[in-house]
Amino acid sequence: MKKILVLGAGMVSKPLVRYLLDQPDFYVIMASRTVSKADKIINGHFKGKTLSLNIDDENTLENLISNADLTVSLLPYNYHVKIAKLCIKHKKHLVTTSYVSDEMRDLDTEAKEAGVILLNECGLDPGIDHMSAMRVIHEVEKDRGKIISFRSTTGALPSHEANNNPFGYKFSWSPRGVLLASLNPSRWLEGNKIVSYPGEELFENYIIQDVMGVGSFENYPNRNSVPYKDIYGLKDAKTVYRGTFRMTGWCETMRDIVKLGWLNDKTISDFKGKTYGDLTRYFIGIDLDDDLIKSTAEFLNLSIYSTVIKRLEWLGLFGDEILPNNKDNALDYLNILTLKKMSLCNGERDMIVMHHEFIVKNSTNTQYITSTLVDYGIPYEDSAVARTVALPAAIAVKMILNEKIKLNGVYIPVIPKIYNPILDELEDIGIKFNENKQILK
Repeated sequence: MKKILVLGAGMVSKPLVRYLLDQPDFYVIMASRTVSKADKIINGHFKGKTLSLNIDDENTLENLISNADLTVSLLPYNYHVKIAKLCIKHKKHLVTTSYVSDEMRDLDTEAKEAGVILLNECGLDPGIDHMSAMRVIHEVEKDRGKIISFRSTTGALPSHEANNNPFGYKFSWSPRGVLLASLNPSRWLEGNKIVSYPGEELFENYIIQDVMGVGSFENYPNRNSVPYKDIYGLKDAKTVYRGTFRMTGWCETMRDIVKLGWLNDKTISDFKGKTYGDLTRYFIGIDLDDDLIKSTAEFLNLSIYSTVIKRLEWLGLFGDEILPNNKDNALDYLNILTLKKMSLCNGERDMIVMHHEFIVKNSTNTQYITSTLVDYGIPYEDSAVARTVALPAAIAVKMILNEKIKLNGVYIPVIPKIYNPILDELEDIGIKFNENKQILK
């Protein structure tokens, strides 16, 4: 029986673990800082067990990796290189759903020499976005077409019927990652020119985009898209863009939250207040006697009746709620507040919208091709985020251990022998893209 070590018991781990437990010859060991979370997922299954693990306990971590056939890391990305090095040392495979860092990429030769695969970016975004885009790209190449423009955008959103708060957003995974992504600089290729903006201008550069049959969303740039011209082999593309979908109103509000200072993760050493309102007052530099809402509106150059001010008031940034005493920075304070006010509730559905757009030149015409995934969470069961992040990784684990993938080195799923079987099985599960073609001229 093959042993699989799963590190982490966060919000996306359950579908992966339950999928692997359903396979006939797999045994799953879940190791987590909070073992009670892992216990709920394993739920007494005879082919699984749970362990408490402090990731900084390197002896225990190494022992667990050495005794497993494959490790799945669902921990934050900054732990992955340490885990990968231990996998290489003991000649064990690794699967993650996180972006490949330069340090991870540098392990390619060592992984090849050890005869193991370090498969990263095998989740939703990154993951399904790569696989579904590459399937279309390779089909176009087979037909001798040239892709001159590529745009890909993904959003993890509340379903329309669950969109019932003024932010138009609900967290089906940790808010901290979403909030931190709000500080990322952006860079993409537009008409053969590189367009770039610093993180503080991220939310000033969005468009409103209609996705047929789904809705209208804000679309803002996601990190650095320029390398994907080479990663995806888009040698003829003059435009290469990757973006993020949000409900309308998100970008303007988040821009002002950034401007106020609520996304700063540095310790606030000279702050003497106690409430969320006190900290907002501290950020804009006003006295206790000053009208907080009016002063914030003036600081942000807004009217007091603007929707942004109403959203900040609804969230509680002007209120008397006491700040958590076990945190010391604005980002963590905001993380706790947003999780409290903007979580996906039991019985509510989230929604994944992934939309690829290709402009393709053929010998006889120019085509506009779209490939769109819309997936919904299952009420009282798994969220769409959890399913679409976890299941590609779980399928990849099965393929590696059953020797359907025989590759060594550092990989992401952009080659047919990896992405085709994963996409095919996802379709069987109901996670399926709809493709549309339109002749432009």
